[in-house]
Amino acid sequence: MRRALVLPGRELHWRFSRASGPGGQGVNTTDSRVELSFDLARSPSVPEPLRERAVRRLGARLVDGVLTVVAAEHRSQLRNREAARERLAATLRDAMRPAPPTRRPTRPTRGAHRRRLESKARRGAVKRLRGRPEA
Repeated sequence: MRRALVLPGRELHWRFSRASGPGGQGVNTTDSRVELSFDLARSPSVPEPLRERAVRRLGARLVDGVLTVVAAEHRSQLRNREAARERLAATLRDAMRPAPPTRRPTRPTRGAHRRRLESKARRGAVKRLRGRPEA
């Protein structure tokens, strides 16, 4: 069963500014660059265990517990809004994902060990044949 985490719009903070790059004459008049901020550390809509895990994993990206993503690759503000929303969702999804199970160390089987050494011996013999003939 997969549960979705829904962030209410009132917890998202949008900022718009002028983006550099393509845009023609409208590049100097259109606020198409989008910054989307989410206060992860103080959000009531994120369950406590998920919040702790995400804050721990995103520690370097957070400023006072706030996660900010920027989108400025599209010419329209609407498309940049969608890109920022998707980027925020992907970042939070990765940060809240449970840790993979710890690997139990294993040893190679006796047969695998023998095959590996035989393969190395064959390869060494092939390489010896490339050298100068012995006198």
